[in-house]
Amino acid sequence: MLWFLRILFIGIFTAMSSLIVWASLEQPIFGIPRDVFLNPWFITTLFDAYFAFITFYVWVAWKEQSTGARVLWLIVVLLWGNFAMAIYMIVELFRINHIDQLSQVFTQRREGKVAMPVAFLIAGIGAYALGAGPLLS
Repeated sequence: MLWFLRILFIGIFTAMSSLIVWASLEQPIFGIPRDVFLNPWFITTLFDAYFAFITFYVWVAWKEQSTGARVLWLIVVLLWGNFAMAIYMIVELFRINHIDQLSQVFTQRREGKVAMPVAFLIAGIGAYALGAGPLLS
């Protein structure tokens, strides 16, 4: 089961990485046509995704005991979504060595380090700035 979870989240990370690169090369994020933004299913799907991000974040906020880490992870999860969530889970799942330790992933609190969410935040700001390029020209 432990290897299944590791492979699952590595797969999600890989898929999201590929999709982000592909979508970015095809169209800047801020170049999405207005008709898409007004589509009821786009709006519903977006709300559904962000409610899931917030649900995951509630658990992360409980796990991470530092206020700085909590705030940064909120921004990173809202900015990167499943990509950031997969990385968080990969790190957590590789902190343990055996399936019997899986409860540590879900129930053990961490002191809350900020290095990883800071790196994601900087990368996210850079990615969104590149996506805004067409708007600024």
